[in-house]
Amino acid sequence: MRSKSVLLTVVYKRKRVRMSVINFGQSVTLQEFAHGIGTVGNDVTIIGQGEPGIGKSSMLKTLAQRYPDYEIAYIDCTLLDLGDFALPYTVEVGDGNRVTRFAPNARFKFHSDKPVIIMLDEIGKAMKAVKNVLLTLMLEGRIGDSYAPKGSIVFGTTNLLSDGVGDMLEAHARNRIALVTVRKPDADEWIEWALKNDIAPEVVAWVKQFPHALSSYTDGSQKDNPYIFNPTRAGMGAVVTPRSLEKASHIAKKRSELGDALTISLLTGTIGESASRDMQAFFTVVDKLPTWESVISNPSSAKLPDDTVAKCILVFSAIARVEKDNLSKWLTYSKRMDMEWQALFATSVMKSNKQSFCVMNSDFKDWALKNQWLF
Repeated sequence: MRSKSVLLTVVYKRKRVRMSVINFGQSVTLQEFAHGIGTVGNDVTIIGQGEPGIGKSSMLKTLAQRYPDYEIAYIDCTLLDLGDFALPYTVEVGDGNRVTRFAPNARFKFHSDKPVIIMLDEIGKAMKAVKNVLLTLMLEGRIGDSYAPKGSIVFGTTNLLSDGVGDMLEAHARNRIALVTVRKPDADEWIEWALKNDIAPEVVAWVKQFPHALSSYTDGSQKDNPYIFNPTRAGMGAVVTPRSLEKASHIAKKRSELGDALTISLLTGTIGESASRDMQAFFTVVDKLPTWESVISNPSSAKLPDDTVAKCILVFSAIARVEKDNLSKWLTYSKRMDMEWQALFATSVMKSNKQSFCVMNSDFKDWALKNQWLF
């Protein structure tokens, strides 16, 4: 975990606000954020604050996979108004008397016969009246006089105040929750995720070669980094984030259909001009690589690239394409490369969803035993 402090001047509600030292405390990873929610979330509402696009909201998908017996309720707090919580209805209470009660909106899944994981996304940007209504949900799991099913979990996401995008949690709200700072994943952490989520190999290789593209503006040494989100930089457009890299992957996979000019235009609008121009060089290299079919058909004689970038892309492409029946052939080919590339493949594939059949392959096991110092 990291502790970040930074001196910033941000624009909030059209006013320039100079914050003396912002202490972000002990930050947590995305996986730690999800683990905390799953462990104590039915008793404590955890709100994760962090930079835009780092994957905070995607933790709902992570939790849904970990807890398949739960219903899932995604709540975009920026779209809520007071009328979106509950509607009145009347019931008879005896002697002909009637009282008004409120039926909660179906979006909160209170009517489910299963516990619910409720994510309050962008809660710091919600209207103050909406946040006030959500206080009982965060503290007691209640909207009006209706309670979420037993065992339900409530958590939320918001941006850092220093991001300058209008997030604010008042003191009385913060006292009802556990507010944690979720840090941006670094390049190695993002690559581990990318290898499990079908991200284009050239995009993965680009991050490997440009790891500072996932640095944080809260690190004072990164003030001149052209790739990243930085609220102190005027006229900032598209930037590199884990979210925008995933979108860039979809564009990269369709390069042949889009054409070079449109591909670069789309990437510029997704990850920024500096990143898109640097990534363009990677596409040029990809087009000169030996085909996967030639590598697997003739592992002892297929062409070996000379360029460092080409080797990096080839290794990550292999991780994406290797299967149980062609792993040994790839290993034969890779042994013709320098040890650093063999090691990159081995250590990376062990972090991917290909690990299970790799550890059962005799050629891979022999290589790993011979080079166990790498692990």
